[in-house]
Amino acid sequence: MARMTEEEAWALDDEVTLNPPNVAGKPGGFFTDRRDRMVILDQFSAGYIKSVAQAMNKTPAEIIGELVREKIAAASI
Repeated sequence: MARMTEEEAWALDDEVTLNPPNVAGKPGGFFTDRRDRMVILDQFSAGYIKSVAQAMNKTPAEIIGELVREKIAAASI
């Protein structure tokens, strides 16, 4: 394996320092994505979603997804 020269190493350092890689492929990262999806619910809505999720043996996220899809389908008719 060839080794870098001192000049190549400094050039690579400058390139990475000035243009850091975007490993997520989009602005932000893992925690930014999670923060953007966070939604605050009132007590009634949270209780309803939790009780339906337990009764149907699903996660709250699945219940919310189903509700959203139903609303979109109803609006497109």
